[in-house]
Amino acid sequence: MKVSVVIPAYNEEGAIGSTVSRIKEMYPEYEIVVVDDGSTDRTGERAKNAGARVVVHPYNIGNGAAVKTGIRNARGDFVVLMDGDGQHAPEDIAKLLKHAGEYDLVVGARSAASQASVQRRIANWLYNRLASYVGKFPIKDLTSGFRVFRRATVMRYLYLFPNTFSYPTTSTLAYLRSGLTIKYVPITAKARIGKSKIKILQDGSRFVIIIIKIATLFSPLRIFIPLSLFFFLVGLGYYSYTFMTQHRFTNMSALLFINGMIVFLMGLISEQITQMRYDRVEDRPEAH
Repeated sequence: MKVSVVIPAYNEEGAIGSTVSRIKEMYPEYEIVVVDDGSTDRTGERAKNAGARVVVHPYNIGNGAAVKTGIRNARGDFVVLMDGDGQHAPEDIAKLLKHAGEYDLVVGARSAASQASVQRRIANWLYNRLASYVGKFPIKDLTSGFRVFRRATVMRYLYLFPNTFSYPTTSTLAYLRSGLTIKYVPITAKARIGKSKIKILQDGSRFVIIIIKIATLFSPLRIFIPLSLFFFLVGLGYYSYTFMTQHRFTNMSALLFINGMIVFLMGLISEQITQMRYDRVEDRPEAH
């Protein structure tokens, strides 16, 4: 199979050279594409010296934007995405590619011990549970950037990918929504070289909002129906209380019932919009 290894990188001069060299040594026939996302250090230079084909963004756009640029520039039939900070072991590429012909998306699932901190372990556990509920599929590592796509398939979904760090979430839920298959392969991530670009306290709430937004984009009824049911049950409970104590139907009960109905109808509309979006994806010809 023709394979392209795509590595988005931003100020990763400490690890990118050794990462590319190791991949080159183990898989000399694979194409290596490093997308330098506007680095202010020697990331691009070290990647090129190690043997990678380097595509440079004139300024920093975002991890997701670098991923999209890398996929567009890849020439292989399969695209391996991995980080350039030394966390992902090149030895695991073969483990993921072993399943690439059978599954549409193969993801390297990090063990709990591989998480950088207790806070990140808890956050990722919550993300996985929420995404599993939305996607109706047991998601073992929602935010892992170590994954393998068939290029012709993923090209149809690139317009959905954001320019930020949330592209793994988007790609996972987009594939599940489209009925494509996903395989999780256990891996052990190493400690990153250099400073992480993600700050738990500052970015934690942003990630939760992103997941909720993505959930409403891909499976809106999974969000709107529980919310509608909540309003209806609260209204029913309040009506029961006022009926027993005051023997009347109050305006608050009516408002809660109406809110429940409005939220449910909004969910139906959102579901139709989502279906039209995926009809658009299926109408797109596969890129070769």
